[in-house]
Amino acid sequence: MKSHDYYLGGRWVGGSERFRVVDPGTGEAFAEVAAAGRPEARAAVEQAHAAFAGWRALPAIKRGDYLLAMADWLRSRQEEIARLITRENGKPLAQSRAETAMSIDHFRWFAEEARRAYGRVVPHQAAGKRHLVLKHPVGVVGAIPPWNFPLVLSARKVAPALAAGCPVILRPSRQTPLCALELARAAEAAGLPAGVLQVLTGPAEPIVTELLDNPLCRKITFTGSTEVGRRLIARSAGADALGAGQVVAGGQASGGRPSASLTRLSLELGGHAPVLIFADADLNQAVEGAVVTKFRNTGQSCIAANRIFVQRPLYERFLDQFVARARSLKVGYGLEEGVEIGPMISREALDRALAHVQNAVAAGARLLCGGRMLEIGGGFYLEPTVLAEVPETAACMREETFAPVAPVCPFDTDEEALTRANASRYGLAAYAFTRDLNRAWRLAEELEAGTIGINDAVPPTSNCPFGGMKDSGLGRELGLEGLDAFLETKHISFGSVQ
Repeated sequence: MKSHDYYLGGRWVGGSERFRVVDPGTGEAFAEVAAAGRPEARAAVEQAHAAFAGWRALPAIKRGDYLLAMADWLRSRQEEIARLITRENGKPLAQSRAETAMSIDHFRWFAEEARRAYGRVVPHQAAGKRHLVLKHPVGVVGAIPPWNFPLVLSARKVAPALAAGCPVILRPSRQTPLCALELARAAEAAGLPAGVLQVLTGPAEPIVTELLDNPLCRKITFTGSTEVGRRLIARSAGADALGAGQVVAGGQASGGRPSASLTRLSLELGGHAPVLIFADADLNQAVEGAVVTKFRNTGQSCIAANRIFVQRPLYERFLDQFVARARSLKVGYGLEEGVEIGPMISREALDRALAHVQNAVAAGARLLCGGRMLEIGGGFYLEPTVLAEVPETAACMREETFAPVAPVCPFDTDEEALTRANASRYGLAAYAFTRDLNRAWRLAEELEAGTIGINDAVPPTSNCPFGGMKDSGLGRELGLEGLDAFLETKHISFGSVQ
């Protein structure tokens, strides 16, 4: 079993505390990783703060050169890293290769965007004054990616923060820490100064608590569940530290100790994406699109289709083709040739998905295929599942189902489709298939989601913003907005000297 250290202050650091990484395709541990704690997190923040002045002072084109060097190193080990993603996450190798390629593209995009952190000159409104608007890196950043896309969602945080001039402390999921350590190796190979990128593996509570409480850490960027996002919002304002009902005045808690600093947050949270398939849609395109957006990464994606609505004239034909495609998907270990559906991340995740299926059937849904655990090599496999006529009261119609479980329902009018699509506290992604250009524009304007795919099942790209509305988060990643998330905006007013 291979052993890994974490990356602190430009050095690889081990320790007596270690944890194991389990391959979800076999249920067996295949690596062990050193666990950092709160003292190491505090040291990392101090190292990052010490590196901040020098890193932000570099010309943006030089920071971009470092990012390009990291991208080149990742490309040189692309196949090895893709296989590592499959080992720790379970997704099919073809999808891991795509994730690695997108991660490289993120570094290349933000390497170029580094020199576009433009300010502006503002026309003055009073004689003797001149106004400037400048961009300023926010400072030390704590980055917390999830397990479901362990490399690309780390890259979405690390690359723009580094490009903006911010040092980063990356704390990956305990389930998938190995890809994050590859980013540390890329930084080391590229020659990044010590403290500019650090990777702390270990339990979330002590590391994240230090990042939130330490005033030298100016921003947290997080991808994960809405419930955890709510706790981060409260904790970032010192709610846990101060306690309910306490009054803060003059920077002091009523108990007499200093109040916690306000930590800036970017949050990409849960999703419950609707797919609207209208009667005029290309049926084959709609079926294939629904298969991709539902079953990619074994349904373990925050932008996965969670509710599929099909206009009644097309409903039965769609169901026939969609069920046939779901049954045809090859389920198995991600490194095997031709596998399209891998394991769930854990037994707990598998049990939650099965509970959603049972709940829907008990509520009156028809189970058209799947709904069973598959015995494959000790892993956590769920047969691709299609449910029809699922009542709105079923759990899978109200909660995010992080699994290859597809609820399908009929609808009649455009108004009904929009109402049902928007009847969710989430607003991360939405999809629609139609040939009607007027309808497409209306959907683009009225669907309540941060990313909308019209006849497109895979809309995210490096040069467009990504993020959610409603309970799906705060802020945006990628695109121009992805860099701006790590920059402060300053106004400078120059008065004339008499």
